[in-house]
Amino acid sequence: MYSKEKFINREISWLSFNERVLQEAQDPNTPLFERIRFIGIFSNNLDEFFRVRVAAVRRMVSLGKDEENLLGQLTPGELHNNIQKIVNEQQNKVQEIYSGILTELEENNIFIINEKDLSEKQGAFVRSYFYEKVLPNLVPIMLSKKNKFPYLRDRSVYLAVKLWSSNDPTEFAYSLIRIPGRSVPRFLVLPSEGEKQFVIFLDDIIRFCMNDIFFYFDYDVHEAYTIKITRDAELDLDDDISKSFVEKMSQSLKKRKKGKPVRLIYDREMPDDLLKFLLKKMKMAEGSDAVPGGRYHNHKDFMNFPEIGKKEHFYPKLPPFRHKDLPPFTSIMKMMRQKDIMLHYPYQTFNHLIDFIREAAIDPSVKEIGLTIYRVAPASKVVNALLNAVRNGKKVTVVVELQARFDEEANIFWSNKLQEEGADVINGVPGMKVHSKLAWVQRKEEGGMRNYAYIGTGNFHEGTARVYADDGLLTADARLANEVEKVFEFFKQNYQHFDYKHLVVSPFNMRKQWEKNIDHEIELAKQGKPAWMILKMNSLIDPKMMKKVYQAAQAGVKTKLIVRGIFGLQIGLNGFSENIQAISIVDKYLEHSRIFLFGAGGEEKMYISSADWMPRNLNRRVEVACPIYDESIKNELKQMLEIQLKDNTRARILDPELSNNYAKDNGEKNYRAQEDYYNYIKSITS
Repeated sequence: MYSKEKFINREISWLSFNERVLQEAQDPNTPLFERIRFIGIFSNNLDEFFRVRVAAVRRMVSLGKDEENLLGQLTPGELHNNIQKIVNEQQNKVQEIYSGILTELEENNIFIINEKDLSEKQGAFVRSYFYEKVLPNLVPIMLSKKNKFPYLRDRSVYLAVKLWSSNDPTEFAYSLIRIPGRSVPRFLVLPSEGEKQFVIFLDDIIRFCMNDIFFYFDYDVHEAYTIKITRDAELDLDDDISKSFVEKMSQSLKKRKKGKPVRLIYDREMPDDLLKFLLKKMKMAEGSDAVPGGRYHNHKDFMNFPEIGKKEHFYPKLPPFRHKDLPPFTSIMKMMRQKDIMLHYPYQTFNHLIDFIREAAIDPSVKEIGLTIYRVAPASKVVNALLNAVRNGKKVTVVVELQARFDEEANIFWSNKLQEEGADVINGVPGMKVHSKLAWVQRKEEGGMRNYAYIGTGNFHEGTARVYADDGLLTADARLANEVEKVFEFFKQNYQHFDYKHLVVSPFNMRKQWEKNIDHEIELAKQGKPAWMILKMNSLIDPKMMKKVYQAAQAGVKTKLIVRGIFGLQIGLNGFSENIQAISIVDKYLEHSRIFLFGAGGEEKMYISSADWMPRNLNRRVEVACPIYDESIKNELKQMLEIQLKDNTRARILDPELSNNYAKDNGEKNYRAQEDYYNYIKSITS
């Protein structure tokens, strides 16, 4: 049954979000090398979108029905066609933007050249590099009508090669070469010539040395065209009760790598005979399954483009600073006993959190440590601190979510590592994902055991903490920390459910709590009293919550929304949603925090949360929202919301037309939320 509410389809809205990322690459005010990086982010986002969402839509098309309420008045087939149309338009725009960036690079004496542009000296350098670094990683596969077509890896780039003899063009052969982008950098910086700098793609290094690869054949002409396949990333877990969940996940991950193809991108210059051969062998259809692209694929590699530009080609550095209440060589738990402390990433250092766990690991009075893992860094200092806690005799309980999409293999590794050292590892909760961001420390003190806690909006990941804008509360407030202990008791014994009076925990009471807060605002509005709410999140697409926001708007509740990604509401409709304002901020950092502020008749209620307003977060995940009781911290977060709402540089208006117009005003002053908030936080907490 397709929804007839005034909603925007989830997939179409997501594509509009990715368009905002592309705007950053297009904006001449974005520093040059940051524009290159945004092309990489756009491409990486699109890859994941096809692996997950488009794959799901195609399953809907095959089944003839939706998997869960499909927002917007579209059938699965219509939606699939709309997605393809929008993606094709965006891909054309990427090529235009990239062409403009190339011109600008050349104006700055930086040249991305191909194999035909190499001078004799550069050619010698490239050939030497090829023999030393590239050739050992290459294994060409010869193709024929008789032989079985080889398996193509998901998200890898291949060169489809046509070989023939200049004496007899009718005698030809086909081959495939996988570009080894993981073992060899995608870009090579060539020796500079005066002020000129040169960069060449790995693809073109291979093209340049093609004769050295196929020297044992009689062909003297080689043409190579890139192709890339994207596969369905859905995991299929079998029902064999004799296997552990870790075994099922490991086997399912192997199957994922051979998932059904959902998209093939190929160089539009590829000759028809080679294209038809590939499509026939791969059992794909041109148009719906295969789309033409440019000479290079996997633009996501632009996220790691060599940093050879000038200072003005990058964003000004905003180095993270220490919190004023956490100077070096200070016990963090001692400070937590005095007051709550809110950390704002990436503006403040993530080391404070690592120091908190490290302190707990060596404190003789600490008896137990608990932590939830959804995503962590490859060489995680957080996990290392937990391992040291085990070695120091602490009881360590770690909830590792094995179904964190695309981090499953890493989480299986950490799960095994922690178990080997003696930690109590809980591999999630049956039927639900654990997405909450919690750390818990229990310490023996005078009068008994005392709980300390960290409740955050983002992962325990040192890498993403440098680029994701998140918030985390360090607290020893018994109202909060004791209920964090209850959450860990639930993880240990899922049959034990608790009555949470302070924390808001999904899937138990989160939806009801948000509805209760909104209903209170509606009641105030009906009484003619001031009624308002400011809601910041990554995605807003849950049908029931969107209906509730519409209901509030019609009752007169002034609602301001800051939603980075998927947004299903249609704002500004007369008599329906004109009391709603909505913006999205896309800038140098990824806005990731969730903050909910309700006017509550002058007794403002504020929460930070790990959960967006999506069906999965409210229905099928263990999420935690935390009320903010400390007035100074509440003010810090309220200032963030107000600063973001004033942004007229990187904020876009979320309108039903998905036009992504910048939220400009007629004022003379420019406001840029992320830089303004960095300066604000630094002024009050450093």
